Amino acid sequence: MTNLSPASTSRPLSIRVFAPAKINLVLRILDRRTDGYHNLWSLMQTVQVEDEITLELTGAHSGVTLRCDEPSLKTDGSNLVSRAAVAVMEQSGQTGGLDITLAKRIPMGAGLGGGSSDAAATIIGLNQLFNLGWSVEQMAHIGQTLGSDVAFFFFAPSATVAGRGEQVASIRIKGTRWVVLVNPGFPVETKWAYQQLTANRAGVVPLSQSHAMLEQASELGWEQVLEAAENDFEGPVFKAYPLLQEIKHRLLALEADVALLSGSGATVFGVFRDEAKARQAQALFMNEPQFKVFVAQTSSPS
Repeated sequence: MTNLSPASTSRPLSIRVFAPAKINLVLRILDRRTDGYHNLWSLMQTVQVEDEITLELTGAHSGVTLRCDEPSLKTDGSNLVSRAAVAVMEQSGQTGGLDITLAKRIPMGAGLGGGSSDAAATIIGLNQLFNLGWSVEQMAHIGQTLGSDVAFFFFAPSATVAGRGEQVASIRIKGTRWVVLVNPGFPVETKWAYQQLTANRAGVVPLSQSHAMLEQASELGWEQVLEAAENDFEGPVFKAYPLLQEIKHRLLALEADVALLSGSGATVFGVFRDEAKARQAQALFMNEPQFKVFVAQTSSPS
């Protein structure tokens, strides 16, 4: 979603974009590739917890500057938002200055794809701000050079993701659900999670027929999706962080249809059919000050 600000010239001077969080409804980690990465297969879904990014053209300086209201986030050239902006400007031959302001709501290191979503939203916003006319595929191509989750957000709200994350196919899930996101207040490092998974499993379980069949469907119901819910990282991550398994069990006891680790963690989410039950669960977890707790609807196709 974007909001254009009024401008005196024929093209806007600034634009505001929103970057949604994602959850992994299915996350399978498959064989290791020759490049050292793992093949994965995931069914991903955006939820309405969003960062907000303002992109503003400026004549006061050249290049990209980034400001953020989260003091622990690096705002130098290593930030995915800055890298995305530089990549778009280089690819499109744009010069001049760009000021970016990032209002952070999605927790960091949380398995919710916040940095990847911010990068994708930046590319989408600049495509409009510079009037580039790039297709979704062109934008996703830039995105996948930045990180494995970035390409998904161009095909959201729901999509299957395979390979290193570059093989993305939109999929329609009928209806919406309420999601309670419980972040324990600490991150889980993705690289560590992969190392633990590789060290602790006896072998790679191939993609099941039921998961492969999800990919063939043009439209899915939530019942089908939730029956298939699974995350390969739960074993090793729960072993090291038993609190996360406890959060999962508590969500299920509070009548979530399913509860699952998102990505490599540390966020655990519960999917609820009923908003009132989701709000009750949120209230109970919010009694514990170390947790960051969100209730949000799943995003629907526009």
